[in-house]
Amino acid sequence: MIEHLATRTTVLIASGIVAAICFLSTASLAQQPKQKVRIVTVPISIFSKEELRKGSVGEILDAETITLRENKIEQQILSIRSVADTPISLAILIQEDLTANVNLQLPEIAKFIKELPRGSRVMVAYTRAGGIQVNQRFTEDLEKASKALRVVGSTISSGNGPYEALIEVAKRFEGLPQGRRAVLVVSDGVVANRGGLPFSITQSPEIDRAIIRLQRASIATYAFYSPTAATERGNSQLILAGQSALERLADETGGKSYFQGTIAPISFEPFFREVNQMLGRQFSLTYLSTGTKSGFQTIEVKSSNPNIRIEHPRGIWLR
Repeated sequence: MIEHLATRTTVLIASGIVAAICFLSTASLAQQPKQKVRIVTVPISIFSKEELRKGSVGEILDAETITLRENKIEQQILSIRSVADTPISLAILIQEDLTANVNLQLPEIAKFIKELPRGSRVMVAYTRAGGIQVNQRFTEDLEKASKALRVVGSTISSGNGPYEALIEVAKRFEGLPQGRRAVLVVSDGVVANRGGLPFSITQSPEIDRAIIRLQRASIATYAFYSPTAATERGNSQLILAGQSALERLADETGGKSYFQGTIAPISFEPFFREVNQMLGRQFSLTYLSTGTKSGFQTIEVKSSNPNIRIEHPRGIWLR
C-alpha cells in the first residue's frame, strides 16, 4: 500500500513538473515577438562588364550565384524572371528652357516611344520653374504619345532643374498597375539657387526629395543631359555640377545618366541604344525580407561571376 502511494505520488509530481514546463514554454513563446517577413520585388539589369565597356549586348552570360543583401544582411531570393518583353509605364519629362539644340533629338525620342513593348503606357510632360505641363496623359497609344512632343527653346534659364517636377510626375504613376516603371528626363540638372558648386547641387534637398519619391514608387530614372542658356556658355563647373546631380538621381533610382562631354549631345541615338539594352536585360527579382524596420532599406545585388555586373536601385522603401 505504501509502495503504491509512493509510486502514485511520484507520478503526480512528475506530471506536475511536465505541466509546469509546458506552461512556462508556452508563456515564453507567447512573449516572443513574431518575426515580420515581407515578399519584396526589385528590378535588376544583368550585363557582362565587356558589354558595358563596348556598349553592345552579346549573348547572355551565366550569372552563376546571385545574392541580395538588405541592410548588409543576406536575404533569400525566391525567383528571378525576365521582364524584357513586358509593358512599361514611362513618363517623358523635358525641361522647357533647354536650348533649341534639343529639338533635333525629338525624332529619336519619338522613335523610342513607338518601339516600346505593346501595352506600354507613356506620358509626355514639360517642366519650367518646378511646375509641369502635361501634353499627354498616360496612354497605350504610343503613336499618339510620340506626337505630343513639341519644340522648346529659350535664351533665359529658369535654373530650377527637374527635381520638383519629378515629384509631381511620380504622383501620376499612382493608380497604374505595378510592373516596370521609368522616367526619361532631359535636363541640364542644375539648381541655380544652390550656386554652381558640385556638392551644393548634388546634395540639395530638391534632389533628395525627388529620389525618395521615385524610390517609393519603384520608378527608375534615365537622365539625358542637354544644356540651357546658362550651361551652354561653357561654365564647366556648373555643367559638371548638373551632370553629377543627374548621375546621382539616376544611380540611386536604378537607372542611368548619359552625356557627351560638356556640350549638347550631337545625337540621342547612342543613349537610347543603351537604354534599350538595359530594358532588354531587365529582370524582376523577388526575395524574402526578414528585416523588421520600415522606411528606406539599402540593397546590394551581386553575382559570383566576376565578369557580371548587376544594375539595381540603391534601396527600397518598405512599410
